[in-house]
Amino acid sequence: MKALGIDVGSLTTKAVILDDDGILASSIVSSGDEAELSAKAALEQTLNQAGLSFDDNLYIISTGVGGKSISFSQQQKALTTCLARGSHYLFPSVRMTIEMGAESSTIIKVNERGRLSDWANQDKCAAGSGIFLQQMAKLMEMSLADMAQLSFKAKSKADISSTCAVFAESEVISHVHRDPPTPREEIVAGIYFSVVSRIMSLCKRVGIEKDVAVTGGVALNSGLVRILEEEIGFGVMVPDIPQIAAALGAALVARENIEKGIK
Repeated sequence: MKALGIDVGSLTTKAVILDDDGILASSIVSSGDEAELSAKAALEQTLNQAGLSFDDNLYIISTGVGGKSISFSQQQKALTTCLARGSHYLFPSVRMTIEMGAESSTIIKVNERGRLSDWANQDKCAAGSGIFLQQMAKLMEMSLADMAQLSFKAKSKADISSTCAVFAESEVISHVHRDPPTPREEIVAGIYFSVVSRIMSLCKRVGIEKDVAVTGGVALNSGLVRILEEEIGFGVMVPDIPQIAAALGAALVARENIEKGIK
């Protein structure tokens, strides 16, 4: 029996399949309007990579915002539980994971066994999320990758203090249209700092503890991660594919259930 985890997020759906040696295959697909169809697409892509089919003996655990909508999974698990398992598997020394997703940020504390010990999250406003950064990139008329690289040139940060995404956008526009305009690299650094400040509030709520991993799609943004490291005071760990951490954790729970004989 193969262990498989599916994480249905608002922007992307991820799937991971494990064998005895570790990750056998993984995939990331865009999430559609129906969570089950997105999960099936990710599952099919992952099974094809592994040379398997849906008819093979699979134990599937789903998680994420759409995890409860998946009819073909044996169990659904909380995102925080799966993040704890996945981050501990990737980095056994990690005691805190910062998950920066499309619509929310989640901070989890992990014990030495990879079990969740505490958590906090922010999902009341888009500010501080991947969608917010996409909006800012569109406003700045550049790609997310170009924004990240530009931020390394900043010698200071523009003041973007609003905790609301709508008002933060207005602040960015005001910086762009000032006379003289605020340098673009300083605006980008200010955008990143506004995101990081919200993340740091969550970190302080649960207590910062080394080692720290950063997961989720926003973890791919090197400019933002650099500012996070400046604020947190030390380097963080970023997986090669940070988006799949929760799906990996779900697959690990599935494997544990297989070993325990849980159906």
